[in-house]
Amino acid sequence: MVLGKVKSFIVSYDCLNDSNVPVFSSGDSVSGRVIIEVTGEIRVKSLKIHAKGFAKVRWTESRNAGSSTAYTQNYTEEVEYLNHKDTLIGHERDDDNSEEGLTTILSGRHEYAFSFELPQTPLATSFEGKHGSVRYWVKAELHRPWLLPMKTKKEFTVFEHIDINTPLLLSPQAGTKEKTLCCWFCTSGPISLSAKIERKGYTPGESIQIFAEIENCSSRMVVPKAAIYQTQTFFAKGKMKEIKQLVANIRGESLSSGKTETWNGKMLKIPPVSPSILDCSIIRVEYSLMVYVDIPGAMNLSLNLPLVIGTIPLHPFGSRTSSVSSQCSMSMSWLGMGLPERPEAPPAYAEVVTDEQRQTCLEVLPGPIDPHPDQGTSVGEQRLDSCPDCSLCCHHRGKKNPRLGKTPKKVCRKSLAHHPTQRFSPHGWDRSPSD
Repeated sequence: MVLGKVKSFIVSYDCLNDSNVPVFSSGDSVSGRVIIEVTGEIRVKSLKIHAKGFAKVRWTESRNAGSSTAYTQNYTEEVEYLNHKDTLIGHERDDDNSEEGLTTILSGRHEYAFSFELPQTPLATSFEGKHGSVRYWVKAELHRPWLLPMKTKKEFTVFEHIDINTPLLLSPQAGTKEKTLCCWFCTSGPISLSAKIERKGYTPGESIQIFAEIENCSSRMVVPKAAIYQTQTFFAKGKMKEIKQLVANIRGESLSSGKTETWNGKMLKIPPVSPSILDCSIIRVEYSLMVYVDIPGAMNLSLNLPLVIGTIPLHPFGSRTSSVSSQCSMSMSWLGMGLPERPEAPPAYAEVVTDEQRQTCLEVLPGPIDPHPDQGTSVGEQRLDSCPDCSLCCHHRGKKNPRLGKTPKKVCRKSLAHHPTQRFSPHGWDRSPSD
């Protein structure tokens, strides 16, 4: 007797949405079919499925154990969310090659249905990161006598819903900061930054309205900017690994000395990204809006406003509750600029983020352009944290400071030779208009 061959062996899901993307949440019923297409007929001992969901992190660090000894330390951790097994054909034991209890599958296409319930407890959202992931899949195994088992596996997506229609996520976020630039005997006026957004929770596809005021009383040209960052944090064996990546950014107009710029609802759109992951013990995915002032040669002046990227969009409503409205009150008049009373409802998460877009954004986020904006830039061993012309002042260190407003008695010839366009003013070293 000539036995047939398995032409195709796949797992298919019955989707719950119109986009034909297998997306589920805790408590949902996951159903689908194992599809087998054979030429001729085959004899089968069993057809089994194994559904599994887990979060896993892994990274390595190199350590020195002495002057000439080094080793690699591995950090791994895993949390299980789903573990379900079922037998669709035959019996559970398939470790023998007897001819008893075999099932014959005739030539053609055959479908075998399966179904199981996801746990009611909160599940971590599917995610792919640099040092960890959250994955859910169904694996099917076809066992035949005297042959190695055939295996096929297909992943499905789980979203743990985050409803942004809660008082916490509807509350405005705001902050104010000020910075004064100085270096040795040169000082300048302050740079001030105030910013607010209408709420903490958003969904992909929405645009964040940024209300900000930037006042430049320093002697330098500065640039106001805003950026959304994603922070991935991984935990294993008491250690932590953090990755910060840029998601989207905008910039304002350059501000010269004495100028002020106001953002009256400047828009920054959220691209298709993974929702926030806040309930997993070994992986966290968080977002923040950074509104900052880019100061050449100095640490940026920045405000970090926390964000939560949810899956259930904002519901249209007539007016904000009194509790939320009370949180909107600000002392400065510009912070009292009105927010839309009837915001347009953003699209649902599934309408904005396709499976292909989600995978792209999860796997290939742009690299960080400024992961630590509050740290000064360094060139070699010299820090450029306060004055762009620190190198001009360093030759006078250790000497008595001249009073502001008067030219120092001893001018550094080396500095003037290399910087002939520099001059000293009551505000410190300034560049001439030709510079």
